[in-house]
Amino acid sequence: MSDESRAVRTAVVIPAAGRGVRLGPGAPKALRTLGGTPMLIHAVRAMAASRAVSLVVVVAPADDAVAVKHLLDEHALPERTDYLVVPGGENRQDSVRAGVEALPPDIGIVLVHDAARPLVPVDTVDAVVQAVRDGAPAVVPALPLADTVKEVAPPVEAGGPEPVVATLARGALRAVQTPQGFERDLLARAHASVTAEVTDDASMVEQLGGAVVAVPGHPEAFKVTRPLDLVLAEAVLARRRANDGF
Repeated sequence: MSDESRAVRTAVVIPAAGRGVRLGPGAPKALRTLGGTPMLIHAVRAMAASRAVSLVVVVAPADDAVAVKHLLDEHALPERTDYLVVPGGENRQDSVRAGVEALPPDIGIVLVHDAARPLVPVDTVDAVVQAVRDGAPAVVPALPLADTVKEVAPPVEAGGPEPVVATLARGALRAVQTPQGFERDLLARAHASVTAEVTDDASMVEQLGGAVVAVPGHPEAFKVTRPLDLVLAEAVLARRRANDGF
C-alpha cells in the first residue's frame, strides 16, 4: 500500500432509518435484536472491525436519532473508530446523502453498508476498501447465483401465474451485497445527479457512466429481510460464538 493510500481516511455510512415491514411488526429493522444485541450494533461492529475504517456514520430515523446515539454510546467500539449519528430522510437515497454530507473533509473513501447485513466478515470489508485504494472508483461485493433465474412478464390476471419470457445465463449474473465502496467525490456526485429511485448506490454510479467492479462477497453477508433470515442469522451468530468466542 502506498503512502498516498495510507493518508486517505475511510468512513462508512450505514442507513438505518427504514422500518423493515417485511420482517413483521415491531421495532425498526435495524433495532431488532440478534443474539440479544440490536442488529445495528452488529453492523457497526462489523465495519469497525476493519482497521481501514476510522469513522462510522449511522443514519437513524429522524425521531429516533437521540435514542440511537445513546444506544451506540452503550456499546464499546474500537478506540480507533469514531462515530456520528445523523437523522435520515424520506427514503434510502435521502438517508445515504445525509450521511455523505455529514462526513469531514479528510474522508476520501466511503463505504455504504446495510444495517440489515449484520454479519459481514471483516475480510469482505477490507477487500472492498483495498479495491478502491487500488484505483477502482466503485466496488461491490458479489456472489454467483446458485438458482436458475427466469425473466417473467406480468400475469394476465392479477394474482395469476406469471408467463416466463426467458431463462437468463446465470454465469454472468451476481447477487450484490454491501458494503459498497466509492471514491467520495464520485458518490457525492452520483447522489447530487441521480434522482430516480434505485436499490443500491452502485447503480447510481452506473447511471453516471462510472465504472463499477465486483470483488468476492461472502454467504454470511446476507440481508436480514424476513423472519426466516433472522433465524439463519441467529444460527450463524451462535456458531461463531461457539467456535470463535465471537
